[in-house]
Amino acid sequence: QVQLVESGGGSVQAGGSLRLSCAASGININYCMAWFRQAPGKEREGVASIYTVIGRTTYADSVKGRFTISRDSAKNTVYLQINSLKPEDTAMYYCAAAPSSLPCTRSSLSPAEFRYWGQGTQVTVSS
Repeated sequence: QVQLVESGGGSVQAGGSLRLSCAASGININYCMAWFRQAPGKEREGVASIYTVIGRTTYADSVKGRFTISRDSAKNTVYLQINSLKPEDTAMYYCAAAPSSLPCTRSSLSPAEFRYWGQGTQVTVSS
């Protein structure tokens, strides 16, 4: 049984930083892991993915250079370091897992390819 639990969200001023964590259970190193976000009234957007087996990470253009995804396999935890936060980063952030590498090979992330989801952690950025 796969469970994903996010933490680390909060309210910050523009320019600040946050580190989101996703504690995972029931997964192994062969899972593609990703972070999505969804702002009110908008579609869920994939922001970053990681496939540890081949050391591959991908990022949405809107977050490149500011977001960093990483994974501690020993702790089964995936992190999303968010720097230089902007008001438009305000959203609910979700951790997601897929039991294959395929979603992590795409140029953009599709929510439909991820089977498991966490409950989300809110990030609010004020100007």
